[in-house]
Amino acid sequence: MTITRALSIAGSAARGGAGIQADIKTFQELDVFGMSAITAIVASHPRTEQGIFPQTIEAIEAQVYTALHDIGADAIKTGMLFTEEIIAKTAQWIEEAAVANIVVDPVMIGKMGSALLKDDAVHAMKTKLLPLATIITPNMPEAAKLLEAGPLTSIEELKEAAQALHHLGPKYVLVKGGRLEGPAIDVLFDGKQFFLLEAPRIDTIHTNGAGCTYSAAITAELAKGKSVPEAVEKAKRFITAAIRHSIRFKRGVGPTNHAAYGKYNETACKVTAE
Repeated sequence: MTITRALSIAGSAARGGAGIQADIKTFQELDVFGMSAITAIVASHPRTEQGIFPQTIEAIEAQVYTALHDIGADAIKTGMLFTEEIIAKTAQWIEEAAVANIVVDPVMIGKMGSALLKDDAVHAMKTKLLPLATIITPNMPEAAKLLEAGPLTSIEELKEAAQALHHLGPKYVLVKGGRLEGPAIDVLFDGKQFFLLEAPRIDTIHTNGAGCTYSAAITAELAKGKSVPEAVEKAKRFITAAIRHSIRFKRGVGPTNHAAYGKYNETACKVTAE
């Protein structure tokens, strides 16, 4: 038996809804064998209030090496990398791996505005990692931060941001419009053409891990041989279902439901090429 394989190099989210946990669940739901290299542990310590625990370069490298040497990968996704050194090393490992499909989710700002990338690491992200990407998937604050621009407020500004980010080197740019009013519209740009992906906006605050899940679904579909527009459209339906059937737990913003697409399907995604 053979199965396509995907490696996520990202943070571990103890709550289970985001980061590596979201990626592995998404890979599994989309029939892709998932592997992980944990860059940092994200959890709230009850006494020190520390929330991010970076792993050593040696520990991260060991995980990447083991996954690629023993299993191999049809796609690699990066998520929370946190420091300049981790970004630089991750870029080096990706270049050495020569894997065709690279998805970079430039995780910089969390759902509640928390900083998930050190300020001095932004330049490394832009110059070392983004040029290696098949596709990058920033949300609106992340796109603005990468471009050192003000807040994005409209579809036209998302398009302008996608064009500017494309100049940094990725083959495709997906700017997610989750913070706009009205329908949930994302902008995909390939350097020549725009694709607008529209789905209903779901009235819920429980969207923890939505960005991780979305980019992981793209990674899974690319691993299976889909084109980037095809992968993004499938992923848009996957995350729409996951948000529509999101979960509420004891406290805080609840996670998206990674099993929802397989259980309930989801057809609400309109794609418009411009």
